Amino acid sequence: MRSIRPSLRRSARRRPALLAAGLVAALAMTATACNGDDDSGSSDASGSSASQGSGKGSGSDASDLAGDLANRLKQHGIDVDDWKKGGWKNWDKDKWLHDAKDFVNPVIDGLWKPDRMKSAKDPAKTVKTQDASDDQGVSDPEPQPVQAQEEKLPYHENAAPVGKVFFDSPEGSMVCSGTIVKDPMHPGKSNMVWTAGHCVHAGAGGGWYRNIAFVPSYNDNGKSADQISAASPQEVAPYGQFWADWVSTSNEWISGGSESGGEGAPYDYAILHVKPEHGTKSLEETVGAGLDVDFSAPSAQEAGTTGAWGYPAAPPYDGQKMFKCLDQPGRLSIAPSKPTMYRIGCTMTGGSSGGGWFHVVDGKTKLVSNTSIGPVTNGWLAGPQLGDGAKQLFDMMAEKYDGS
Repeated sequence: MRSIRPSLRRSARRRPALLAAGLVAALAMTATACNGDDDSGSSDASGSSASQGSGKGSGSDASDLAGDLANRLKQHGIDVDDWKKGGWKNWDKDKWLHDAKDFVNPVIDGLWKPDRMKSAKDPAKTVKTQDASDDQGVSDPEPQPVQAQEEKLPYHENAAPVGKVFFDSPEGSMVCSGTIVKDPMHPGKSNMVWTAGHCVHAGAGGGWYRNIAFVPSYNDNGKSADQISAASPQEVAPYGQFWADWVSTSNEWISGGSESGGEGAPYDYAILHVKPEHGTKSLEETVGAGLDVDFSAPSAQEAGTTGAWGYPAAPPYDGQKMFKCLDQPGRLSIAPSKPTMYRIGCTMTGGSSGGGWFHVVDGKTKLVSNTSIGPVTNGWLAGPQLGDGAKQLFDMMAEKYDGS
């Protein structure tokens, strides 16, 4: 069947109104009280790849890993002190590390100040691709736009696992969205964040982005851009900043991703392992929230009502507030040889990239996809199905940090 019958499509359009309250309530149930404690603040045969950063892993102590980081930078002709003093701004081809094993992300204290976070741009080059309806394969009719709704305040009480991913690219400071996900190896103490591949790596034509950090419940009380300029760091980042010390994305994205998504779009997902810029508590302990990931890759109809959360930053949005869309997903094929993607109606724009898509399975909210691409008209969003390849990538990340 190449498309959904009109009668089924109409009934699917009514389902979000009936099920949205349950999905939103289930997501809110993961929240805990917000606090200002300073302590808060290789490739394999399957096509998945993991990349080492500057964090601790496999039980190594911090001093050894700091030396390891310096040595790996030195191998590429980079001095770690020069890097922290501004050397990271050199995007010459020989300095822009591309391969999975070459990811590095030294913490630069104080880099992501409130004004710098406020001015970070959306990565519009990927989320604002042209409509892919002319591609061959199985695609359902383009969905009607669903107007994004602003999340209730404070965010930590209504969508605690959601936050913003900040990074630097050759075009300047950029922003995506991300979701705290549970780590089966560290129950209740996860340091893992789910986002999009294009939020960490430029794909075939580039390399790893830099200064990647996650801020859960960014701008918790929904202040305006003008108000954020005068806000305290605590108001902008209530739980502090968590820098990526390890990043994993798919080999398909690294080799096939492009400015318009390209053939890497169905594999456009990534996992961050993070550590607090200050303090020692895990991300999940600090925020009190995290979601399981559904790797069963259900069909669009089996997925049921699905919600996308994120911080859209391209007009008419400004990236300072969290929004959500709920819809019954359909199918989108960008190439007959590639996995079919999910597609929902949604008016969120760039900046929502990487934001989690959630659905309810047996009464439990789970992450089922993430925002990857959308049309220039901003009427819908598409995200990858998370199957065996995504699970293997996730398991590799979890196993790497088992025992640390």
